[in-house]
This record gives sequence, C-alpha cells and structure tokens, in this order.
Amino acid sequence: MKKSKLTTDQGVPITDNQNSLTIGNRGPVLLQDVQFIEKMAHFDRERIPERVVHAKGTGAHGYFQVYKSMALYTKAKFLQDPAKKTPIFIRFSTVTGGRGSADTVRDPRGFAVKFYTEDGNYDLVGNNLPVFFIRDAIKFPDMVHAFKGAPDSNMPSSASSHDSFWDFISLTPESTHMITWLFSDRGTPRSYRMQEGFGVNTYVWVNLRGKAIYVKYHWKPKLGVRTLDRHEATRLAGTDPDFLTRDLHDAIAKGGKVEYELKVQLMNIADELKQDFDPLDPTKTWPENKFPLMPVGKMILDRNPDNFFTEVEQAAFCPASLVPGIEFSADKLLQGRTFSYADTQRHRLGANYLQLTVNKPLAPVDNNQRDGAMQTRHFSGPVNYEPNTLSGGMPAEAAEEGKPHTYKLEGEVVKQKIKLTNDFAQAGERYRTLGKNDQEHMVDNLVADLTPISRQIQKRVIENLTTADAQLGRLVAKGLKL
Repeated sequence: MKKSKLTTDQGVPITDNQNSLTIGNRGPVLLQDVQFIEKMAHFDRERIPERVVHAKGTGAHGYFQVYKSMALYTKAKFLQDPAKKTPIFIRFSTVTGGRGSADTVRDPRGFAVKFYTEDGNYDLVGNNLPVFFIRDAIKFPDMVHAFKGAPDSNMPSSASSHDSFWDFISLTPESTHMITWLFSDRGTPRSYRMQEGFGVNTYVWVNLRGKAIYVKYHWKPKLGVRTLDRHEATRLAGTDPDFLTRDLHDAIAKGGKVEYELKVQLMNIADELKQDFDPLDPTKTWPENKFPLMPVGKMILDRNPDNFFTEVEQAAFCPASLVPGIEFSADKLLQGRTFSYADTQRHRLGANYLQLTVNKPLAPVDNNQRDGAMQTRHFSGPVNYEPNTLSGGMPAEAAEEGKPHTYKLEGEVVKQKIKLTNDFAQAGERYRTLGKNDQEHMVDNLVADLTPISRQIQKRVIENLTTADAQLGRLVAKGLKL
C-alpha cells in the first residue's frame, strides 16, 4: 500500500492528531488550534439536508446495452448501437421514511437510473409500481405532508397506518388504483434485485425525421418478482432494517451481476384520445394487450459504490435531464417534476451539484454558467455571456438535430382536472386479476392498516374500494366490522 502523510485540508502536514493545542497538558484549548477548528467545523457540516422524500436509499454502478437500434422511434444516440455499453448509476430508495427508517416498510420504492450518454446525462426516474397516487404535481406537497409524520407529533415516521394518510387517500379518488398495488405484496418487495421498475409518467420519443410517439418504460428483473408478506416484512423491519440494502450490496460484492431488461410500450399520439382513459394520466396503466411490451435492452449492475456519501447520498436525479430524442409529454405530474427535482438538488447540494463526480456528465460541458457555491471548474477570459465576439462566438449553439420536435397547442388558460378521469375502473381490474391468495393478502393488508383509523375515514375508504370492486369493499368492511 502506498504510504501517505496526514495533512490538513490545505495540505499542511499534521504531526499530532491525538491531542488539542492547550496551555499545558491540562489547560484550556487555544483558538489558534487551526487543525482542531478545521476538523470540527468540517465534522459539523458532514450532513447535508436529507431528501424530503426518498431519503433512504442505496445504489450501484453498471452499464446499459441496447439490443438493436431504436432509430425507427428515437434519435437518442445511446439507443442505437448494440455493441455500445452506456455507463449507468442506479439508486433504489423508499419514499416516506427518513434516512434511518426500515427498508421493508410498506412503501413505493424509487427506481432511478442515470445514463451517462455521449449527449449528456439522461435520468429515468421512476418507481417500482406502475402508477402513482395523484395526477397533478400541485398536490404533491399535500400528499407528502399527509404521508409523513404529523406536524404536532412527527408520528408515524415511516408507516401508512395513520389518519392523515388515509384521510388524504379517501378524499383523492384517483389514488384508489395505486392503493391496489401498494397494499398487495408488491408494496413489500423481497429484494431490489427482484422488483420491477416503471417510468410511471408518459414520455415522448422523437426520431431523426421528427416523428413523435408516446412511450412508457418498464424494467423487468432477470430474477423475477418476489415479495414479502406483511408479517415477514414487519419482522425484518425490527431484526434487519437494512435488509434490502444489504441484499443488493452483498450480491454484487460476491461477484454477482444484477440484471434488468428494459421494455417499452409505444402509442401513436394520434390514438391518445381513442382510449377509455387518459394515456397521460400517471394513475393509469396502458393495457398490454393493446400496447404490447417491446424489448429494448439490458441493464447490468456490477459494482458497488466506494463511498456511500459521495456516490449515493449526493446522487441527484431529475426527470428534466433528457437527451435529444427523448422529450416531455403534457402529463401534469411530469411537468411539475421537471422543476421540483432539480430545485431540490440545488437546495441540498448547491448550485453546482452537477460538478460532483456521481452527477457529472461524461459528455463535455461548455456554457456561460459561472460562480455559485462549490464552483470547481477553471475559467479564463472576459466572457460569461452569449452572443459574443470577444471569444470568437464560443461556445456556439448546437446543431439543429438536437432541437425538440414542434407541435401545436390550443386551448383556454384554465385550472381544471382532466375530463377522462375514470378513477376506479383500473383499480377494480387490478384486484380481479390477482389470484385468490394475493387478493386475501391485499384485504388483510388493508384491514391491518385501516384498523386504528377513525370510523369516518374508514367509511370513505370503503366507499372508494367498493366503487372499484364490490367484493373488495365488502371484504375490507367485514374485516373492519363495519
């Protein structure tokens, strides 16, 4: 092992790291002990604000490889060459609990992938369940406030069995579909290696001819989907709260490779209003019999982080991180996420968070952004604006091929929910597609969670469940003795 000497952050050699500078061996510590001051001041600042949601997570490095060129549908360069391996970093997480919460609580799991492409970073930020609680991002702060600890007691910190959660759910009919996923055993996965991932939102792929098509993303684990039942998940939360984190880390540390297959559903934009649901509604899924899954490529995870803080805790994802060939749809939840995620990272990590190694693009970065906390890039010359002649007009605007496709929008400026809500149909279909054992588990999970909830809220929940499926509502009501 290469020898090295202990130094301060300024590079000054440290000759004694065991004792403070004092007046005599028993005297008070001197303010001029700059080594002590630096060490303690750094220690005091070692924790950054935790994420408001997705606070607890783990991650891994790997690569993505497309099976064949997707040029018919998208001009995204990393989706063209089957011989190319695009580096990726992935972060799995729970949503509601803080950094010290248990891995196995009933909760959606974040499934965020950062592709380091030749055109810059592309972040595919999703969950392990295919739908979401709400369809408009303006409700997201209310949702999170209702799900996390109460403002008077801060309880519960990472569980759904409380009045605030169910009060919000019962007053938000579009969440019923999500409840049928979350309160099945999918809400307690056995392993991050054995769960599906979904983009949840609808995106747009655009090819070199400017033709656009809607796309939905699906990650399929090679090991298949495995879950925990409620009782095992509860036991593990007490005996091994890092169960899912440990499982992923140990599997890779032993030389194993974790594999997922990326599949997509495609829909012609001209067909969006021909459905009995709104395809841009993230509380809905697209029927696979009408929009079959198309294999795109594989993702291999084969390396653990060397340092958790610098690679996992400082990893920053944002749905607005797109590359040419992939664009936004008008999904209201997605539109709000494009602002919220990056804004959160600037608060947590600073204006220059994209200069941190885990977030830094492999593609060259050249713009007129300057200054700000933690600026590490070196600049010279008088120009920090565009257009200019003092630096020869550089950096110049990129080629036309990077432009998004154009489309026409018409409509009044309004604050209204979408017309085609149909909030209960898919929730009922989801319940009816489950096997008898899975249906029983869902009912049991719901009853257990709702038992301590006030009767008034219980009744509203039962009304929504009954609207989705009469049997589901009746069985939950029976379990609650309503």
